[in-house]
Amino acid sequence: MKLSSFKILLIQVLLTSTLFPYTGTAADDDWVEQSNAITAGVMTSQAKFTPEVFSGLGIEAVDGQITDLEPDVFRREQQNTMELVERLEETLATIEDPRVRQDIEILIRSLADEHHTNALARKHLLPYYNLPQSLFFSFQSLLDPRNDADRYPAAIERLKKYTGQAPGSTPITQLAIDRTWERFDQPGLLGPYRVQMEKDLDNVPRYLAGLEQAFAESGLEGWQEDLAVLQEQLQSYAEWLRKEMLPRARDDYRLPEAVYADNLKSFGVDMDPRELIKAAQLGFSDLQFQMQSLSQQIAQKNGYESVNYRAVLRQLGKERIPDETLIDFYQNILGELETIIRDNQLVSLPDRPAAIRLATEAEAAAVPAPFMSPPQLTGNTGQSGEFVLVNKSPADDSGEEMNDFGSPASTWSLTAHEARPGHEMQFAAMVETGVSQARAIYSFNSANVEGWGLYAEAIMQPYLPLEAQLFGLKARLMRAARAFLDPMLNLGLIEPEQALNFIIDEVGISRPLAQQEVDRYTFRAPGQATSYYYGYMNLMALRTEVELRLRDRFNQQKYHDFVLAQGLLPPELLRQAVLEEFVPQQ
Repeated sequence: MKLSSFKILLIQVLLTSTLFPYTGTAADDDWVEQSNAITAGVMTSQAKFTPEVFSGLGIEAVDGQITDLEPDVFRREQQNTMELVERLEETLATIEDPRVRQDIEILIRSLADEHHTNALARKHLLPYYNLPQSLFFSFQSLLDPRNDADRYPAAIERLKKYTGQAPGSTPITQLAIDRTWERFDQPGLLGPYRVQMEKDLDNVPRYLAGLEQAFAESGLEGWQEDLAVLQEQLQSYAEWLRKEMLPRARDDYRLPEAVYADNLKSFGVDMDPRELIKAAQLGFSDLQFQMQSLSQQIAQKNGYESVNYRAVLRQLGKERIPDETLIDFYQNILGELETIIRDNQLVSLPDRPAAIRLATEAEAAAVPAPFMSPPQLTGNTGQSGEFVLVNKSPADDSGEEMNDFGSPASTWSLTAHEARPGHEMQFAAMVETGVSQARAIYSFNSANVEGWGLYAEAIMQPYLPLEAQLFGLKARLMRAARAFLDPMLNLGLIEPEQALNFIIDEVGISRPLAQQEVDRYTFRAPGQATSYYYGYMNLMALRTEVELRLRDRFNQQKYHDFVLAQGLLPPELLRQAVLEEFVPQQ
């Protein structure tokens, strides 16, 4: 199921019943409207298969619908995708405005990539539906306290369809079993990674509890019996997975080479993995030298015995923010960062506030690292994004504490990345500037999002206290390590235990967080971790190119505002926009 814990954008969605109703030339003041109408047709068609995703984007018309797992769904969805591509190509021939044409090309590329990814998965992998997690995200998104409460009753409708109690419906657990079972006899298909399955199954009670919590906090009535049915069905489904799928699980975490290569492309990393390894290793070494120089200053300032950056990080990590004041501390750091941004004219701050909260246990089990959760996408009446802090790992069994985000020095760069001027700024800027949906939704990938988050850390670093600067370099060091450890693991150049110990010893993070890192590279999202440093490298290279051309005319506030106003363009399209629009304007 294509359900995500991370809502992709903050953009108003226009639903239309007719595909691609506009042709001809768009005027300067209506090209976004024309582009959005075309994109809305694509979303309307795709929502038939994964309505929860589009409900999460704010399309209320599909709030009560559920994922299509009926027979022959793979062929039907693939056919639908190619029909959309054909219609878009026909529409492209009628459009003259270059901005609308570029948006249509974005749509075509996204759909073609999705078609290719689905075909690869069908060819190489057994289907594996982690329904307890997916359904938790489904209801958590719909019952989000930031959504209008009049959307909540659709959760009851969705619940009855999931359980098969609605007329004409079949329990989604049975449909998932049927779609999995029919592929068991297909020779050569790889099952899920055994370690992944075992962790997923261990987390089932957390997801079931998270479901109950989401409904209980919604204020809805009359859901208890239906939810009890769903919880029982999900428990039975987990038992089926343990009995039928777990024996078919693979012991080698590595994906087929073609699938891993496609993962990198999907995450926006357009670079040969071996070349990426070299670039990231060089960056890692340079960062270590910078950290060592800074650690000497900090050690002398604070009277530490050792000047080694690893020892200085450990010493600073011993300072702990009390749990009861943790969120208040982060809120104060956010205020400090906003002051720095204003005083130094780094970027234009949005009017809306940014919120920070602790993750629930179910959220932390599913996403075991801090993340950004944007608000509802359509009909936004001022709801703000949320920086969700994961300070503990409920699924960790090492017996050690994940203490990486609870020391004062660690809070600055993390807040800059997830809140301001990082991810929260990206999404708030899209709401306020009215970025086209194609650029906000269908050009989305990890490189353009996470690259900006890491870039945001970097532009704040010169203004931070020395201790916070060191932790900022540590965060960048971790991203550089990801960019070579992830491909090295998936190319068979290093073993997981080696990667784990390297991260602990050289980056200086806790064992629970280091284990989550290795899990990310090997089965949670192989290839995704490379996108941070890759996107950052592209943004830094682009800035250097712009400064070289503009010299004294370079204004970083105008530059950053322009970049954010482009939405989530991938690196190559962002470079084109900057060089063809921003530079001539200056």
